[in-house]
Amino acid sequence: MQDHNSAEIRRPPAPRTREAPEIMQAFVARHVPFFVLTGVLIAQFLLLSFQITRNHNMRLIEFWAVSVFDPFERSVLGMTDAAYGTFDHFQSLWSVQQQNKQLQTDLAASHAEIQQLSEQSSENARLRALLNFKQQAAYETVPAEVIAASPGANSSAVFIDKGSDAGLTTDLPVITPEGVVGKTIAVFSHSSQVLLITDPASGVGSMLEDSRLQGVLKGGERNLCTLDFIMNEENVSPGTAILTSGLDQIYPKGLRLGRVVSVGNGNIYERIDVQPAAALNRLEDVLVIMKSAATVQAEGLPAHP
Repeated sequence: MQDHNSAEIRRPPAPRTREAPEIMQAFVARHVPFFVLTGVLIAQFLLLSFQITRNHNMRLIEFWAVSVFDPFERSVLGMTDAAYGTFDHFQSLWSVQQQNKQLQTDLAASHAEIQQLSEQSSENARLRALLNFKQQAAYETVPAEVIAASPGANSSAVFIDKGSDAGLTTDLPVITPEGVVGKTIAVFSHSSQVLLITDPASGVGSMLEDSRLQGVLKGGERNLCTLDFIMNEENVSPGTAILTSGLDQIYPKGLRLGRVVSVGNGNIYERIDVQPAAALNRLEDVLVIMKSAATVQAEGLPAHP
């Protein structure tokens, strides 16, 4: 019996597979004439392209090059133009936005300047009216500016920027060209406190302008005043003007206090509501009368300018 191992040993070896480089070399060796012919044709074609010319003396090779690269060049130029256009567009938008911000700033400054000029014009008109009233008044007055109001929802007192340094004392009338404001109740070195006629503690000797009926004006509700001590049988109509009577020895006679807004009967006296003539909730500039009513009447001066 033969040994199987020895039989396998005597078997001839399998042929060796050729590698890729060897295959390529063999392929090139078999087709050398073809590659040579192809190279000669390409070279001849290029030479002819350089020699042949088209219209305007353009060589064929140049024409082909232009034909091949022209679409690419046009695409690049189109993208470049689009990029520049987009950049210019955003730059224009940014410039417009900056201009808009500047215009808004200028507009706000113009509005503020107009508001300031309007306020100055209003202040000049108030001061002019106050000066005219002061010049026409038959008594000495001191101009003052309202600098504060007493705290509280229904403030019935204000502070002015004149005090004892300007010669002010207590119980001096405070007025505006429109009408009576109140009287000084506390005087400090550089300021004074003024009790408004709408305060319940205030009392002003008053009279009806048309009938000359006399009463007392006191502070009421809703920033109004009430005219007391007018009998029920008296005929008082809304709209009637109320003036100072001078009997309280504080306010000169004939100053305007307000107008009747409503009338109703009470137990003995009528309930008469009066709207103050002066805008007590918008006080800015006032005049302080330096002489009491008694002094004015003693000198024989007319109280109402």
